[in-house]
Amino acid sequence: MRVLAADIGGTFTDVALYEQETNRLHVLKVHSTPSDFSLGVISGIRELKADLANIDCLIHGTTVATNAIIERNGARCGLITTKGFRDVLEIRRRARPHQYSLGGELIPLIHRNMRLEVDERTESSGTILVDVNEEEVRARAEELLQHGAEAVVVSFLSSYANPQNEEKAKAVLAKIWPNEFIVIASDLSREFREFERTSTAACNAYVQPIVSSYLQSLKTTLKQGGYSHDLLIVQSNGGVLSSDLAAKFPVNTLLSGPAAGVIAAKYIGEVTGNRNVISCDMGGTSFDVSLIDDGRPLYTSEVEIDFGIPVKVPQSDITTIGAGGGSIAWIDRGGMLQVGPKSAGADPGPACYKMGGRQPTVTDANLILGRLNPILPYGAEGTFELDVESARSIIQEKIAGPLEYDIYQAALGIVRLCNTNMSGAIRSVSVVRGFDPRDFSLVAFGGAGPMHVNALLKETGVPRAIIPYNPGVLCAIGCLSADFRRDFVQTVNRPLRDIGINRIRDVLTLYEDKGKGELISSEVAFTDISNVYELEMQYEGQLHTIKVSFDTLPMSEEIILDKFEQAYARRFKNNMPGMETRVVNIRCSTIGIRPKLDLRIDSSKHSQLQNNALKLVKPVFFDDAFLDTPVYDRSKIQTGETITGPALIEQRDSITVLEPDSKIEIDEYHNMIMEIV
Repeated sequence: MRVLAADIGGTFTDVALYEQETNRLHVLKVHSTPSDFSLGVISGIRELKADLANIDCLIHGTTVATNAIIERNGARCGLITTKGFRDVLEIRRRARPHQYSLGGELIPLIHRNMRLEVDERTESSGTILVDVNEEEVRARAEELLQHGAEAVVVSFLSSYANPQNEEKAKAVLAKIWPNEFIVIASDLSREFREFERTSTAACNAYVQPIVSSYLQSLKTTLKQGGYSHDLLIVQSNGGVLSSDLAAKFPVNTLLSGPAAGVIAAKYIGEVTGNRNVISCDMGGTSFDVSLIDDGRPLYTSEVEIDFGIPVKVPQSDITTIGAGGGSIAWIDRGGMLQVGPKSAGADPGPACYKMGGRQPTVTDANLILGRLNPILPYGAEGTFELDVESARSIIQEKIAGPLEYDIYQAALGIVRLCNTNMSGAIRSVSVVRGFDPRDFSLVAFGGAGPMHVNALLKETGVPRAIIPYNPGVLCAIGCLSADFRRDFVQTVNRPLRDIGINRIRDVLTLYEDKGKGELISSEVAFTDISNVYELEMQYEGQLHTIKVSFDTLPMSEEIILDKFEQAYARRFKNNMPGMETRVVNIRCSTIGIRPKLDLRIDSSKHSQLQNNALKLVKPVFFDDAFLDTPVYDRSKIQTGETITGPALIEQRDSITVLEPDSKIEIDEYHNMIMEIV
């Protein structure tokens, strides 16, 4: 079996090909193409010399949906909602864009003149009080079409409890709407909270025409190249789904690429015997960090894609900040150095890329400090030359000169500030949530992750870092291993004793059957099917919930109550026996287990390449001076060897910076284990 994966990043697109029969892995990086991201994917496949006719499965991590929302270039949408609720997208939760400022404003995805109302009403119990009027729906739809709507959202109050009115409206729209871009909120989420549900539906409609067109174009190009199977898309929850489902529910792909990195980090942790890991993915535009506790990635049911735009679908719990190799350094009005969140991206890129970039970036700073080789391997066989003089000139002009710094201290200041920002993100997913960083290991990947991880160990107190064999393309490798996954949720929001075990089992069984049906009808090759059953519960009167998981269908109310009290005690160190408990949401996840990549054997093969790993010794700037620093070829370092700092370890997809007071040991799978000494 031959599996191909492509993951689009803000600066580079990573491609990986795995040949299961020979257990060979081929990887490379090419420039992303923001004008049309599919061009970068096709370019990478061609450079890898992958024969599409012989590929059994192609998996894609994409940022198309995310970029459409952030850049505000999605479709012109209309909303049909319950009378009196047209402004829910603007009223939202009344948070401010900036915590310490009254400035800033929210620009909703659907403008007010495109948000229309109809007279209908459903109670939270699911009882229909007012049936939707089909003629009224038709009139509102025609009005939206006259205003140029390309997609339409139907979000009625309490449709999570009973979607009947939404489904009637959808049937009416299907007769007159000129395309398939009709979104009803209950198809995406059967979970309460009206603003978040409506926002999720709006996001889906906003990106649906763009994602659908992108996927169709990519599938056509792949088919012309000889590929004859379905294109699988990585979701925000770390699972894959068919391209048809991805086109229908594109909101599920908003954190596609970063979620694939979490999958890979989990696997690397298991291989190295570290079940507690923090994945640290530093690419060209962002730093994505996520915590994996006892082998289990953390999930969330809601994330805010941009200010005032929450998306309420199950997804990997990933914190993202603007800290990447392309992050721009600048001086604020108070004369303070800042780094990010804006990035030079792939076009024009950092100044040293010689593509027209005129802003100093983290990559430019690392180049000046000697931590980057000016001659980088690139693509399948070529090289990419970095312009040291351009980097020096722009940092001198924009940073060192205005601040009256030595150019090396200015470059070091840029790197250190970027590290500080990333350390804060690591603490936000660990310390802030009650986890001790000293109980975890960092898995450092992305093209820039290994360059900065040594400093992150010092700043966060994490005892060790794991640098995989192919860190620069690990998200693409994660795509190769992603399972098929579908998540379902139903709000019940009633006391446990009122719901009864039969009602809970009926909901879980319904979603289990639906998930299995979607899996079986897809072209996904899987070795097994599993289900995860969860109840979100709380003591009566509380606001927040605790998730209670079951590997099999819960058998009795007593078992549910006992599991909840155990989970509550683990989280809060006590519980409240005798107090009534409430079930807020019922969740079911269907997982189709796909064949797994055996990276351990593949990496061990590479580690036997041996022979004279030392390439040269060159000056590299650390702290306040240049030090003579050995530079090693990672592919020639043997398993079991130890390298002490200072050192640079180079490979085709990344460079690892080892500082003077640190060491690296090469484990049996050729991962580098870094520790402070």
